[in-house]
Amino acid sequence: MMLTEVLPEALPDAQAVKGFFDSLTWQKVIPPLVLLLVGLVAVRLLLRLFDRALERSRLERAAYAMLRSVMKVLLYFILLLLVAAQLGVDVSSLVAILSVISLALSLAVQGALTNVVGGVTLLTTRPFKAGDFVELGDQSGTVLEVSVTYTKLQTPDNKIVSIPNSTAAAARITNFSAAGTRRVDLTVSASYRSPVESVKAALLRAANSPTSLFTPEPFAGVKEYGDSAITYVLQVWSSASDYWTTYFTVNEAISREFAQDGIEMTYPHLNVHLDSNP
Repeated sequence: MMLTEVLPEALPDAQAVKGFFDSLTWQKVIPPLVLLLVGLVAVRLLLRLFDRALERSRLERAAYAMLRSVMKVLLYFILLLLVAAQLGVDVSSLVAILSVISLALSLAVQGALTNVVGGVTLLTTRPFKAGDFVELGDQSGTVLEVSVTYTKLQTPDNKIVSIPNSTAAAARITNFSAAGTRRVDLTVSASYRSPVESVKAALLRAANSPTSLFTPEPFAGVKEYGDSAITYVLQVWSSASDYWTTYFTVNEAISREFAQDGIEMTYPHLNVHLDSNP
């Protein structure tokens, strides 16, 4: 149904409007006026109850404000319809007009509405909050803000990325800060000439950094045996906020400990033998 087809039928003509106002008397006006006053008081009470329910739910501020606005508009709209019906107005025409306008607006801002729905989902389920380090699909960074329409991330290289909430809500979400701790996994190769226990001991000494956690304790072990070297893994726990500090500190400490114990760190190389005979 087209907007142009509905509006002429729904809108009253000037003569009908004049006749409506001419027919108004005090007997007709007083009941709707009383209904209006009672309704305004009822709306305020309902909004207070709604506010208390939202406060107990501990929603994010953006979701709280949006839901309250929607509820406020809905309650006042219902009150308007009740008062209009009490005055003898045909509310079906008013509902038809508003329905068509709402449909037209929803089609015009379909993308924005999708983002709003995604924002409500994120703000109510709260898979992450401001300050968390997350991965949303193929994008990772620290959450700066979760608004109704967009989520802002600050990447490790200090870029600000705004992700539409429709995309964020549909993406695979990994929250590295939710548990408060993260595990640092480091992989390093050492020569077969270095005893395994000596390499593991050097790795565990390197794990003893100021930001490392020791519950659970750091772990060092053999990951695989390669063609020319043994690959080791070192696992160290840290707080989520100290992850990168621990990562770089321990990585640098490994090089120092290996050098101190004479452990050779291997690298890919190619031996070329030249034949002197033509």
